Amino acid sequence: MKRAIEILKMPRLMVLENIKHLNIEQLNKVSEGFKNNIAWNLGHMVAAQEGIFYRRSGLDMHITSEFFEAYKPGTKPEKWITAEEFETIKELLFSTLEQVDADLDTDMFKNYGSFVTRYGIELRNIDDGVAFIPFHDGFHIGYVMSIMKLV
Repeated sequence: MKRAIEILKMPRLMVLENIKHLNIEQLNKVSEGFKNNIAWNLGHMVAAQEGIFYRRSGLDMHITSEFFEAYKPGTKPEKWITAEEFETIKELLFSTLEQVDADLDTDMFKNYGSFVTRYGIELRNIDDGVAFIPFHDGFHIGYVMSIMKLV
């Protein structure tokens, strides 16, 4: 599973490289035909990952409850994301991966609560969660790349 976490970092680095020329207005813009923006999609990747790995195991997440509530599945941008907040999102994209990488060496995920994602995929344990996150990230990175063309 360590390799899976390592692989997750590469598309995240790529998307940040692709959007580095955008200003905060562009990162916050909800383009026609979309329900969210680039900044929200990246924050959502962090919140979903933390929910799938930690919350489903009955563990404390490594993000604030406010962050989770703002970016959890089913939400959309409700406020302007500042440049400082966006820097936090970028940092969390990687610091949370580092944390889960370390935590996978423990048995802390033994109480994983099985559930079915909105995509119809049953996640029964942490291994399923780790296998699912690249799909989820790819989905939202696709949105980011599409929105980027419109801002």
